[in-house]
Amino acid sequence: MPTYALAALLVLLILPLRAASGGDRISGRAFATRSEVLASHGMAATSQPLATQIALDILKQGGSAVDAAIAANAALGLMEPTGSGIGGDLFAIVWDPQTEVLHGLNGSGRSPRGLSKATFTEQGLTAIPKFGPLPVSVPGCVDGWFALHARFGTLPMAKILAPAIRYAREGFPVSELIAYYWGRSARVFERYPGFAETFLPGGKAPAKGDRFQNAALARTYEQLAKGGRAAFYEGAIAATLDAFCRKHGCFLRREDLAAHASEWVEPVSVNYRGYDVWELPPNGQGIAALQMLGILEGFDLKAMGHNSAEALHHLVEAKKLAYEDRARFYADMQMAKVPVAGLISKTYAAKRRKLLDATKAARSIAHGDPKLREGDTVYLTVADGNGMMVSLIQSNFRGFGSGLCPTGLGFCLQNRGELFTLAEGHPNTYAPGKRPFHTIIPGFVTKDGKPWLSFGVMGGDMQPQGHVQVLCNLIDFGMNVQEAGDAARFHHTGSSTPTGVTMTDGGELHLESAIPEAVRRELTRRGHTLKPAIGPYGGYQAIHWDAARKIYVGASESRKDGQAAGY
Repeated sequence: MPTYALAALLVLLILPLRAASGGDRISGRAFATRSEVLASHGMAATSQPLATQIALDILKQGGSAVDAAIAANAALGLMEPTGSGIGGDLFAIVWDPQTEVLHGLNGSGRSPRGLSKATFTEQGLTAIPKFGPLPVSVPGCVDGWFALHARFGTLPMAKILAPAIRYAREGFPVSELIAYYWGRSARVFERYPGFAETFLPGGKAPAKGDRFQNAALARTYEQLAKGGRAAFYEGAIAATLDAFCRKHGCFLRREDLAAHASEWVEPVSVNYRGYDVWELPPNGQGIAALQMLGILEGFDLKAMGHNSAEALHHLVEAKKLAYEDRARFYADMQMAKVPVAGLISKTYAAKRRKLLDATKAARSIAHGDPKLREGDTVYLTVADGNGMMVSLIQSNFRGFGSGLCPTGLGFCLQNRGELFTLAEGHPNTYAPGKRPFHTIIPGFVTKDGKPWLSFGVMGGDMQPQGHVQVLCNLIDFGMNVQEAGDAARFHHTGSSTPTGVTMTDGGELHLESAIPEAVRRELTRRGHTLKPAIGPYGGYQAIHWDAARKIYVGASESRKDGQAAGY
């Protein structure tokens, strides 16, 4: 057969295969998803390609991974305001190659000291509103930046913030998925003070490819570059925030801002099949992932098969067990006793594991009794040439947060206070000057005391579920870091939450489209209630350190606009 004829035949054979794989992706196969990104000098993975490029530019200028992470986060506050901004909070885990120690930063803000629980009762409220002035808490992001920079930064903050300032003044083309959520959010937030003039140029949300500018945010960033942390929490920005909040019924005051400080905390871990998985302790929900892994370690997931009905059933039931404890115990550890050591212990995991019925979905579950022992969102990760790795997550909470955009500052205030409960006697009940239960969680994995993976999954209560699914894909099913993020996921809703909502009838199970119909039928037979849902499966970034080859391996999944890149 002539060479040209053979080539034509191969094309005819390959094209149908490409068409067949163009819909639901095939997971767990080599090269079934896009390739991992490989580099030896530095790596960044964020949910917006321009932010990733900014991080790399900072690394190339001699900046540390922390410098690059701050620069990328500042850019995302401009480019992805649907999930981030300096009106929100920040959490981070940093691997310090000098000391070979992991450091955790809790950069979450507290409730206003002038807002009492009685205020909600007087207004006839049984829960804190989702939007508007009442759920606003102190923005912790900026203090988090400066706390990280003081400890691990090398470049001046003016140089770190310069790229975001330039883009804010010149404008940038809005990317596809962000434009979609921006448009959806406009209908919710356009009625709140300052939102339209900040985020709806010409009276509408920017479409994909439209150039968006935010001169007000550029001025705010310039004040931070010149005046440091104090400019936000004590200076002119604080004065503007105070005046705006007084005018619009919000209780945040200059005194609340001046009193704020981030907290350095020790990450906590469980060992899962030889890998030490690290999360931050509450007020975040990270230890829910550790609890799930502790329960799952007693089962042979690999033998069950990836995304089989049996494997998914065990993952979902482990989630239910962990989330009931999440609802009962997780809260601000500065104001409540949270039995962290008991919750993540092997002994407690074994006890809870006995409650998992391998054949039937639980309709309701009680929280456990661990012993007390003293002892929308953007995620990004950056690694530098010296071995420093940063796992950072930052958010306003519900997209643009409260919807309140202070005059001339270019950002929205968060609505994290919604995640308090008003129930009496609960560890997470509302109190002035208290940090609410928090959903955003950075993740990290070490092996034999060395860094192995910096990773995160965005998306409210999806985050611990996403952490566990990604880690099981990597550790149990042998996927690479790109495949582990692209593989089809589940999202279970309806478990009890720290705001007082309890699981009824087993909750609802959402499955991505690549999970086969036969698996769906078997899960239904086991008692799971399946409901269709588009979008609530998170957004993943990761950097793996390949110690044998001394290279970084980066991944950014296709559910977001993001990019992993290195040099």
